[in-house]
Amino acid sequence: MKVSVEFNGIFRILTKTSHLTLDLAPGTTFCEIIRLLGERYPELAGEVLDADDGALIGSNGLNLNGKRMIQPAELDDAPQEGDRLIFMSVLAGG
Repeated sequence: MKVSVEFNGIFRILTKTSHLTLDLAPGTTFCEIIRLLGERYPELAGEVLDADDGALIGSNGLNLNGKRMIQPAELDDAPQEGDRLIFMSVLAGG
């Protein structure tokens, strides 16, 4: 199954990329995807991912298809073929 991943803000700065496509086994969870990206981009650890468990830190979030934020209780759910996952900081300044 293919899903697209977009990095915004600090994610884009740290990974030095704006997007990529992942080829995943069906049923791969959002949590597993976050861990996979943490392994692929170790520079995320301690900045936007917890260095110990790979979870998103505080104000960083995961958006599904530009429509809704994935809530912590939904991290064991899986995306569908063709979904777009957007990693972003949910802080705003002015």
